[in-house]
Amino acid sequence: MKVYLVGGAVRDEILGRPSKDKDFVVVGSTPDEMLALGYKQVGADFPVFLHPDSGYEYALARTERKTGTGYQGFSVNADPSVTLEDDLRRRDLTINAMALDLETNNLIDPFKGKHDLANGVLRHVSEAFAEDPLRVLRVARFRARYGFSIAHETQTLMSQLVEKGEMLHLTPERVWLEIEKGLMEKYPVMFIMALCSVEAWGSLFPTMRVGGGFRALTIASTGLNLPFECRVACLLAETPYQDAMDILSKYKASVDTIRLVSNLHAIKPALENTRHTPYSILQLFKSVDAFRRSVAFRMLLDTIPCLNNGVHAQFAKKLKLGFDEAISVSFLDLPPADKLLKGKDIGDAIDRVRIKKLVDIF
Repeated sequence: MKVYLVGGAVRDEILGRPSKDKDFVVVGSTPDEMLALGYKQVGADFPVFLHPDSGYEYALARTERKTGTGYQGFSVNADPSVTLEDDLRRRDLTINAMALDLETNNLIDPFKGKHDLANGVLRHVSEAFAEDPLRVLRVARFRARYGFSIAHETQTLMSQLVEKGEMLHLTPERVWLEIEKGLMEKYPVMFIMALCSVEAWGSLFPTMRVGGGFRALTIASTGLNLPFECRVACLLAETPYQDAMDILSKYKASVDTIRLVSNLHAIKPALENTRHTPYSILQLFKSVDAFRRSVAFRMLLDTIPCLNNGVHAQFAKKLKLGFDEAISVSFLDLPPADKLLKGKDIGDAIDRVRIKKLVDIF
């Protein structure tokens, strides 16, 4: 048996970047031999094993053949006769189809991935690329990570996958995971643009109205480095409320993401209104349950400055100052007479103190 370092770790080493994970390919071995050496098998569908000491993944060299739709319809051949080049040929992009010989430290690059890496090109390895629709999302994600261009022939294959409806066979959870990764890359707008260029974005999100969402997303990512939930809210800010909720439901978005998008839509009228009173601001806080869900509300406050080219940034700053004042009010701040009140009357008394604190801000 022969072991090689493969994939992203090799790519990142050439780029001089740290790599989170290391993946290895084992050529000329069998599951029984791997188990005898102390490796623990973890792949039910693929022959993948964990190293007994390091915990890194070691996969037997394999080939794959398309047997159905989507990205799960494959049959796998992990016979000991499968070569390293056979294994590399099944990978998505040339920059991910390089290997390092651990004994000689020699680079094995049968598909000129190093050349494409140097020239900033994302190019598919073989026609097998078209067998897996998930690769459309992955290519877009690598574009967002590195800012590389997509080879014309690769873009053509991506378009063909979309035209055949293959994207619709992906599970919602898998799509959303790739969306999360793509939007958290260095250039998230490139991620969306790459998918739009092959009609994949419209296929996945036909009711989403991006519009100014590109600008908002750029501010959220480049300027403020906001979390994923805020970036999604920026993209859905111009989509009708029910359509936005349907999208988040379909792709099983987190409760935090759904709440943030819902709250953003709820306060949009207030963003357009230039006349506010301390009372109306207090009611705005209550309309999104800000006092009980302060973390979620602060995430909303972080998102607002990204919208409409930042025109609401000053209002968001005032909202933050006002909220900090309002949420700081407690029973101890009530006048002595009000401390004798009970039930709802105590809440009303606290609101009166909150309004007094908001007077100097609004």
